[in-house]
Amino acid sequence: MAHTEGADLHGRGGDAVESDRGRAGSRRSVPGVPGVLRRLRRVAGGRWSARGRARHRLEWLNEAGNRIGATLDLRATAQEYADYAVPGLSDLAAVDLLESVLRGEEGERRSGGELPELRAMAAAGSARHPMVQPTPAGRLSHVPTMAMRCLREREPIVVRRIRPGQFREIAPTPEAAEKLRRAGAHSYLVVPLVARGVLLGVSDFMRVGSSPAFTRTDLALAVELATKAAISIDNARLYGRERDRVVSLQRSLLPRGMPPTPGLETTTCYVAAYEAAGVGGDWFDVIPLPGGRTAVLVGDVMAHGLSAAAATGRLRAVARSLLALDIAPERVLARLDLAARDLEEDQVASCVCAVHDPAEHSWTLSRAGLPAPLMLHGDGTAAYLDVPAGAPLGSGVLPYDAVRVAAEPESRLILFTDGLVKTRSDSWDAQLERLREAVARLAPEGPDADAVNEVSPAPVPRLDETALLVSAAAPAGEGPDVQVWSLPADGTAPGIARRLVREQLEAWELPDLADATELVTSELVGNALRHGGGPGQLRLLRHDRLVTEVTDSGPDLPQVQRTSDEDEGGRGLQVVNMLCRSWGSCKTPDGKLVWAEQDLPGVHAGSSPATEWSAPPD
Repeated sequence: MAHTEGADLHGRGGDAVESDRGRAGSRRSVPGVPGVLRRLRRVAGGRWSARGRARHRLEWLNEAGNRIGATLDLRATAQEYADYAVPGLSDLAAVDLLESVLRGEEGERRSGGELPELRAMAAAGSARHPMVQPTPAGRLSHVPTMAMRCLREREPIVVRRIRPGQFREIAPTPEAAEKLRRAGAHSYLVVPLVARGVLLGVSDFMRVGSSPAFTRTDLALAVELATKAAISIDNARLYGRERDRVVSLQRSLLPRGMPPTPGLETTTCYVAAYEAAGVGGDWFDVIPLPGGRTAVLVGDVMAHGLSAAAATGRLRAVARSLLALDIAPERVLARLDLAARDLEEDQVASCVCAVHDPAEHSWTLSRAGLPAPLMLHGDGTAAYLDVPAGAPLGSGVLPYDAVRVAAEPESRLILFTDGLVKTRSDSWDAQLERLREAVARLAPEGPDADAVNEVSPAPVPRLDETALLVSAAAPAGEGPDVQVWSLPADGTAPGIARRLVREQLEAWELPDLADATELVTSELVGNALRHGGGPGQLRLLRHDRLVTEVTDSGPDLPQVQRTSDEDEGGRGLQVVNMLCRSWGSCKTPDGKLVWAEQDLPGVHAGSSPATEWSAPPD
């Protein structure tokens, strides 16, 4: 490499190189100036030259702090280190890191002992001397003898003049040694990377061609640079480890599998943000409800880190508990608002809750703070649903409103957090419109969550994490089997209900369930007559279970009563409880609904609600 003035000032040659200006001055006569003044001039010139080089070396080291470690990415930081060393310090530079460091673990604290595994991370070469990279970046490096000694002793090693036999001690393979020899490498320096008392890896430097050999000044400069770079690399390691921990915790809080969703095919996607500051609060959930209905939720805790992930777990647990009671979406959000008030002061949460009813072919939705749901219709058009935007959870601004929309065959409901459309420049409305147009173009493909994520207008890597859920309604004729009848509000209702149920079960080829279902239906209809002002509708639904539902106008929910041997009544719900897998009730706008579920023959036999859809661990 040509020896330039800039390289001199950065220490190339250092104290082993005499000033050319000083030598020229000693041979030139200066008329009228005594010899002693000429000597003083040479001494002063040399001192000013040394001071200039020292000043520029200091400036070069200070600039390294701005150029190395700006991204907090481990691989990028290693490459920035190698790039900065060329040509200011050397013609060739390479950086190898311990495998444990790449995994986010701590490096080696003890000297000596068994040598840890290394991975080649970065290499750089000057324009005049193309880079010689013995091991491709990212692949396991064979540790040369001198680098191994440097790692074990944690001391730098300098070879001012490489002898022919030393190339094999510097290079990992004979082929690499031959490449270095042909490239004209003649001086070698290897420095350990140590930060906070922990060994992270090693960096080595070479000078090629006409570049001067390494000196003591170069060695000191390389050690200073390695110290700065090691701190930046360790910061990147700690940053990456923190991000990985938060992402791991956040993913563990998300569902591991999908429960049965009659009439729906639901897919989900979670994308972590690139920066740790953007990870920790986005979540989704899919919850089976009585009567073949399904609740889907997407939420966001507007904070980041471990505390946000913990808050996510709390809110999701509360939401699941509320929906297990079959509470309407707007009431779920109202209770989540109370739970969110206990979060930390700087944590604000938002959520969209939607319930799908396969019998009614409808969605009931309510939202608190998140973007409006996007509906991709069966005809290929896409539009945002007009769901009232409630205040974020925890703000105490009530109430939340709900809307009901049709779940058309083959339509897709898309719920998402703001990370799907967030950018640093474009307006919010423009990004939402870009997403709508992109989703509409996907209509012929029947997009799932991954496909929607692929067409997101947000940059990659993401500025903020994203939770995305896509629920596709079944094509016409492929949903669960449902029959609905209106019953008279008089004493003939139980008999009519029993006959309708038996005929329908024969049509569905389920005669084995006829007797039990008739008895259950008779009890539910009888209770509606006695306590609910008369039955409204009887609904029979078959999917992976058989569900019997009866509605009435009464406000009070039924409860199992304790009875004695002398009591003539009050055992109806006890019979239902014994014959059915589960039963329950919930309030409706017009009164209440009581339901009972039975397992189909050969399906879910012996299973329990707590384990029926658990997925295997990752």
